[in-house]
Amino acid sequence: MITLYIIIAIFFIIVLSLFTVKQQTAVIIERFGKYHSIRNSGLQFKVPLVDRIAGRLNLRIQQLDVIIETKTKDNVFVKMKVSVQFKVVQERVYEAFYKLEYPHDQITSYVFDVVRAEVPKLKLDDVFERKDDIAIAVKRELNDAMVTYGYDIINTLITDIDPDIQVKHAMNRINAADREKTAAEYEGEAERIRIVAKAKAEAESKRLQGQGIADQRREIARGLVESVDVLNSVGINSQEASALIVVTQHYDTLQSIGAENNSNLILLPNSPQAGSDMLNNMVASFTASNQVGEAMKKAGDKSNSNKGYQKPKNNPPQTDNFTSGFED
Repeated sequence: MITLYIIIAIFFIIVLSLFTVKQQTAVIIERFGKYHSIRNSGLQFKVPLVDRIAGRLNLRIQQLDVIIETKTKDNVFVKMKVSVQFKVVQERVYEAFYKLEYPHDQITSYVFDVVRAEVPKLKLDDVFERKDDIAIAVKRELNDAMVTYGYDIINTLITDIDPDIQVKHAMNRINAADREKTAAEYEGEAERIRIVAKAKAEAESKRLQGQGIADQRREIARGLVESVDVLNSVGINSQEASALIVVTQHYDTLQSIGAENNSNLILLPNSPQAGSDMLNNMVASFTASNQVGEAMKKAGDKSNSNKGYQKPKNNPPQTDNFTSGFED
């Protein structure tokens, strides 16, 4: 029976003597209240009633978020969120456990001190642009202070900069106005380009139109010159030829107007001497046409006589009687 009690007592002693340590964790063992050793991950042994676990330290990287309200150089109050990533140096667990009781408070105090020393030197816009410089300054100051206590500062980040709400609205209005100004400048430039392009197109159109009109008039003039030369070759002078051409164009115009189904307008001369001028032109044109016909007949007679064929004579043209009747 006594043996059974001894076995049970030994079992309880063994159970109380063994303990486990998790990965990335350090356990501080004290013996009679004095530091004895540091145990790392795995199954560990301690003397019952003599040794005790004084504490456990997390060796993984931790993050502490610190929110600070400070003032910039241009008297704008901002709230900044600084995220500090740190860990306990495994070789300096003793200093981390015994030298510093509240590491989070210590880190927070240093962050406040550095940020409130750096931000008042900068204007609000510079705070946004140089936030990385502020983070580097915080990290440097923390490393110099916390390495003594066994803590390593991995990184510091400025994760948020929040100005006063009125300042934020003012900045948004400034940005909106600046963007509207830029948009107006681009719209004005686009409108200018459209106007210049339209003016160039109109100028080119006018140039081509003028060139077309010039070519048209040149061809008309060339045709008139050729027509006058043909009429002059058969003995019709320039005045008579011009009259014939004018009358021909006049009747061609009247014919084209009459050919239009929807046309009900005819343009006539309205000056007092228009009738006399038109009559004289008609007389001259008829005379010229008769002369052309006579010349063509003579040319035909010559060709027939060369072939031995005697063409009967035609009656003399009635041009003189026609013109004399008008003259009377």
